[in-house]
Amino acid sequence: MPKRILQGVVVSSANEKTVVVRVERRVKHPVLGKVVRLSKRYHAHDEENARQVGDVVRIEECPPISRLKRWRVIAEQA
Repeated sequence: MPKRILQGVVVSSANEKTVVVRVERRVKHPVLGKVVRLSKRYHAHDEENARQVGDVVRIEECPPISRLKRWRVIAEQA
């Protein structure tokens, strides 16, 4: 089974080798029909500690690294 890859914005880089990435998605409301934005925060492993708040990054699934981290930063968008 392929690993999922998501794109989002770094909202926190306060912890060592960890960034928090907010991933937004758009879904159509089932009753109203309006398109709404939903977001979720993921803890991702950043080995180099190179990412700062506001960076757009891509993350991929990986085996558990810690209690919260199941994602790894793979690339930074230009």
